[in-house]
Amino acid sequence: MKKRIISIVVGVLTIGVFTAAAMDASASGSTASARSKLTIMAPAAPGGGWDGFGREAQQGLRRAGIVNNAQVINVPGAGGTIGLSKLVQMDGRDDMLMVTGAVMIGASVLSKTSESLADTTPIARLADDYSVLVVPAASPYNTMAEFVEAWQKAPGAHSIAGGSLGSIDHLLSGLLGRTVGITPSAVNYVAYSGGGEVLASMLSNTAAAGISGYNEFRDQIEAGTLRALGISSPERLDGVPVPTFIESGIDVQMSNWRGYVAPPGIADDARDEMVAIITELHQTDEWADTLRRNNWTDSFQVGDEFDAFLEEETTRVSDLIRELGL
Repeated sequence: MKKRIISIVVGVLTIGVFTAAAMDASASGSTASARSKLTIMAPAAPGGGWDGFGREAQQGLRRAGIVNNAQVINVPGAGGTIGLSKLVQMDGRDDMLMVTGAVMIGASVLSKTSESLADTTPIARLADDYSVLVVPAASPYNTMAEFVEAWQKAPGAHSIAGGSLGSIDHLLSGLLGRTVGITPSAVNYVAYSGGGEVLASMLSNTAAAGISGYNEFRDQIEAGTLRALGISSPERLDGVPVPTFIESGIDVQMSNWRGYVAPPGIADDARDEMVAIITELHQTDEWADTLRRNNWTDSFQVGDEFDAFLEEETTRVSDLIRELGL
């Protein structure tokens, strides 16, 4: 409990200190060039997927000399929508990037926030991550087919642990259920705030299965404490010995893409500078190694292509949430 209280206090202080500094900079109108000093907002707590993505970019930008200084700040909460709200308030600030992805779209749609990614300046999509469905080592299920057979007979008895409501984990659980004939509303999905809690729920046998990005579970999968039954990629990933859901006869694939957006209202040349910075990062050997280490798939998009993708993705996620009755 003491550790929990300290974590909450630190999180509140992180938001408060960042918000004050960000608003001061925005109000003064004096923003540094992104090449001189770039701030990357991770709209999640330290240690999460967005935080890791932001820090990988921070290190790559520094080591390649693309920017003189890059810092990562955390604004956690509500599936990234708190960070999104802060970013939208920084109209015209041209030294700020925010990590974003599919999770933020789902959270925005599900919570009906007043802000959306349409209120930001799209910069780039960089990588796709894929989710795995895992069970504890003591589970009686050794294959996806075995799990599905039991799940179909008793959906409520097979709780599935994952991230926040509206997250990729949540959407994937509903999509898997629907595809194998289970009414999405009957899926017993238990939402947690982070991968650590999802892991704990399975290791304590509180949940029958869990869904998260492969990297969240990789150590436990390799150690044999968790067993991966399927992954949401369209085909097997190099270095990831997990069959796809498609291989198991379940026609489901879903990516947890990640990228960057900037505040609204920045000048065209400032936007082009941000795009150039991320493009240069993408072209480095450092970033290629980052993709390999994290088992991410390169999905680089900028400009009109990324703009169109965001529109299509927002429509797709919105439709899926409605179809799943979430």
